Amino acid sequence: MKAALIVLGATGAVGHGVVQAALDGGWPVIAIARDVAALNALRQRHAGADLVAISASVGSEADAARLGEELRALGRPLGGVVATVCGGGKRGRLLDQPADFLRRTLDEDLLPHLAAARHLLPLLAESDRGGAYVLIGGPGGEHPWAGYGHDSIAAAALRMLARVLHDEARAYPIRVQLLAVDSPLQTEANRKHACTQWPNALSVGRRALALIEHSAAVPAHAVVRYAAWPAAGSLANSPWSDDIDLPATAPTAEALPPDVENAVAQSTNTQGPDSDAELLPPRCLHDARTLLQTLASAKPRSHQT
Repeated sequence: MKAALIVLGATGAVGHGVVQAALDGGWPVIAIARDVAALNALRQRHAGADLVAISASVGSEADAARLGEELRALGRPLGGVVATVCGGGKRGRLLDQPADFLRRTLDEDLLPHLAAARHLLPLLAESDRGGAYVLIGGPGGEHPWAGYGHDSIAAAALRMLARVLHDEARAYPIRVQLLAVDSPLQTEANRKHACTQWPNALSVGRRALALIEHSAAVPAHAVVRYAAWPAAGSLANSPWSDDIDLPATAPTAEALPPDVENAVAQSTNTQGPDSDAELLPPRCLHDARTLLQTLASAKPRSHQT
C-alpha cells in the first residue's frame, strides 16, 4: 500500500491546493478538517480518488491526541504531513486591542501546530517511511504588517517554532520544514483585485509536495521561502532560505531564479483601480500601492527665488 499524505486544514484555501497537488501527483490523501460539510464537498469534488476524509481538530492537546489515535487505527502507512492550520483574519491595531486578542491569535494560529506535531511526528516515525512534515506559513513573519500586527507576531513565532521542531525532530527519521508564503493568495473571492504576482493555492501545494518528495535527496533548510523557489534544478544550497543555521548569502542579480525575476517585473505593472473599496479582500496591499504610485508620479514643485 502506498504511503498516504496527511493534509491538516484540507478544506481551507491552501488545503484545497495541497489536496489537488497531492492527488495529481499520485499520492493517497488523508484530508483532515473540522467542517463535515466542507469535507463531504471535498470528497465529491475528488470522487474516485484515493481520499480519506476525517472530521477532527488539532486545536488542543487532547484533540491532537485523539486524531493521532484515529490515524493509527486506519493502519495505513504514512509518507508525510502538510499542515495548513490557520485561524481567523480579523484586522486591527494591536495597541487598540486587549491582550486576549493576541492570545486568541496564538491559540488559533500557533499552538495547534505544536499540538499536531507532538502527536503526528511519532506517528510518521512509526511508519518508517522517512517522511517529511511541512508547515505552511503566511505573510508578515519578517516585517510587521500594518493592521495585522497580531498575525505578524504569530507568523514570526511559527517560523521559530519550525526551526525548533526542525532541530528537535532530528531524533526521528523525519524532516520538519516551513514553507513561508510571504504574500496573499489569488483566490476566486479576490480574483478581481489580486496582484498578478500572488501565488494560487495549487502552486503552493505543488511546492509543499516538492519539499515532501525531496526530503531524502536535498539538505534540509528549516525555513524555505516560496517567493524565491528555484524554477528548475536542485533545491539544494538555495541562498534564499532564511534558515538561521546557514551562513547568510546575499544572491547577486544573476542568481535570481526566473520566477523571482518575473515577479519583480510584474510588480511594476500598473494595476487598475478598484471600483468598490468594500470588496477589497483582507490584507490587500492596494492602498499602499496606490499611495506609492501617486508619490512616484507627482511632479516636483518649482522653487522661486
